[in-house]
Amino acid sequence: MKYNSTRNSTLSVDSAKAINDGISKDGGLFVPNEMPKLDKEFFVRLSKMNYIDRAGEVLRLFLTDFTDEEIKACTKGAYAGTFDNDCPAPLYRLNDNTSVLELWHGPTCAFKDMALQILPYLLTTSSKKVADGQTTVILVATSGDTGKAALEGFKDVENTKIIVFYPVDGVSNAQKLQMMTQEGENVYVCAIKGNFDDAQTGVKKIFTNPDVAAKLAENGMAFSSANSINWGRLLPQIVYYISAYCDLIAEKGEVDSYNVVVPTGNFGNILAAYYAKKMGAPINKLICASNSNKVLTDFIESGVYDRNRSFYTTISPSMDILISSNLERLIYDMSGCDSELISGYMAGLSADGKYEVNDKIKAELNANFVGGYATDDETKAAINETYTTYNYLADTHTGVAIKVYNDYVKNTGDKTETVIVSTASPYKFSADVLEAVDSKSADHDGIKAMAILSEVTGTKIPTPLSGLDKRTVRFEDVCDSDDMIKAVYGYLEI
Repeated sequence: MKYNSTRNSTLSVDSAKAINDGISKDGGLFVPNEMPKLDKEFFVRLSKMNYIDRAGEVLRLFLTDFTDEEIKACTKGAYAGTFDNDCPAPLYRLNDNTSVLELWHGPTCAFKDMALQILPYLLTTSSKKVADGQTTVILVATSGDTGKAALEGFKDVENTKIIVFYPVDGVSNAQKLQMMTQEGENVYVCAIKGNFDDAQTGVKKIFTNPDVAAKLAENGMAFSSANSINWGRLLPQIVYYISAYCDLIAEKGEVDSYNVVVPTGNFGNILAAYYAKKMGAPINKLICASNSNKVLTDFIESGVYDRNRSFYTTISPSMDILISSNLERLIYDMSGCDSELISGYMAGLSADGKYEVNDKIKAELNANFVGGYATDDETKAAINETYTTYNYLADTHTGVAIKVYNDYVKNTGDKTETVIVSTASPYKFSADVLEAVDSKSADHDGIKAMAILSEVTGTKIPTPLSGLDKRTVRFEDVCDSDDMIKAVYGYLEI
């Protein structure tokens, strides 16, 4: 299988090159030139396998330049003994027609672990194929979860350095402490003055700056990415949607159609579900759940992407995003792989902060997606209702998804089997979750709130989050977004 750039469909590379580079030199994102088509027998066969074997079967379809032995080494290294249970992505049934796909049982208690535990193995294998001997510099912008998951995945990996930028006031207390106390000899963390979009834009500018690339090359280095702009990060996300359908089959025997609800800001997590649908998973509606930064909801409803709007800091900070990078992959696919059209849209986004897709893409959006959003108060109410009704504790991002799903059911009457994606442990956002389930215990910081939340609900604080306040702080640097290149050069000593 080959991979093309969303901004130059004539460019064709192997998966190892796509993963090693992270992003095309033209600023486009790598996408497979075809999507494997899976029949029902494939899903039934995988339903009898464990997660590691399922992952291997899916990855083998896309990584055709990897050997079976290389794929097995990647999947076992990532998922064997690194999660808190035997099934890294379990389905928890809420009621007869609704399940929660829990993606937070990894070492950082967030869904990013599902991809970022395996990406170092994929990247190391890829680098040996196309850039052996070169030091790979992983450059990351994070709204909270990607940063810690990438740091944990890449710490002390041979021939690799990782640099993470996060908005100084745009992550939870637990997320910040996780990054500031990160161990590893090859890691560096720096906060920026600004929001996640500023961090993401800064990273993209560094990636596509030829002078920076030349300076790294002089020193035997090259950039790659751990954000979902890297195909090696997005591919493992497809796996857990395939696995979820297999679990439904194993549980119910026959599932002809189901909906998927995904809380998302950068669009990568729901894009992976869209790809799973294209491959053959019988997903009916992809329900895109936004917080008050509802640029994606508005886009799905109107076909106009417009980031020229107020930015809100919310209790679901990993979704506080107005520039959704992975949306580029979706509209490329829906356009019939028209790279010239996509380049025009992205130029408009860069120049004017907006673009409007054509009628063909609008029709595809309406056929596949539903958008909705939740305010902070609505999110807290959804967390409270879910806890009261089902004794199930949801984090603030999952709360957004639950509220949007409830609205969808009220508006449509659709009671189709539904999978709601849960992206983080409630303990990563313990202060707001605590306030939602027990308002009398509000006004505690994240660390104190963890202990009270555990006491009030009778649930256990995940091991990776316990004792965060007692760990040694290693990284306290803060820079302006315009000075991110200086920070990179300083850490790399070049």
